[in-house]
Amino acid sequence: MTDQTPPAETTPEIPAALTAAPGYQVRRLYQAYLAVWGREVDPVLTGPQFAVLQAVEANPGRDQRSMAAAVSLDTSTMADVARRLEIRGLLARRPDAADGRRKLLYLTDAGSDALSEANDRARKLDKILLESFGEAERAPFMATLRALADHWERLAEGS
Repeated sequence: MTDQTPPAETTPEIPAALTAAPGYQVRRLYQAYLAVWGREVDPVLTGPQFAVLQAVEANPGRDQRSMAAAVSLDTSTMADVARRLEIRGLLARRPDAADGRRKLLYLTDAGSDALSEANDRARKLDKILLESFGEAERAPFMATLRALADHWERLAEGS
């Protein structure tokens, strides 16, 4: 009997069924983006945390549930993200005086500083992402990304 195990250093060929699948390409893009985000923007602050900080900066005092919708997070993920940001001292969650079950979100001074620093690096990363497109291609590319995200969010909601 012969050993038919390929050498460890050989990368297997990607099946055509995968390379033709949009979901596979989206996952590849996302995995690569996460790796570059960690290296270029912040190795601790995640993309969802960054999005929450941006949304809270733009809408201070809004409730956690509406902020989850604003940044495309489900409510349980939002609760976890907000809790982690609060533990790190970047976000303050305060009970709503009219309904103590609702949590209102505010940036702390440390959160504002962290967001400002990460935002500068994130905008540079955006430029790196878009530099492979000509000036005239960038707006249509972003419109296509938004349309795809909107479409898949509707599918995920079951509508």
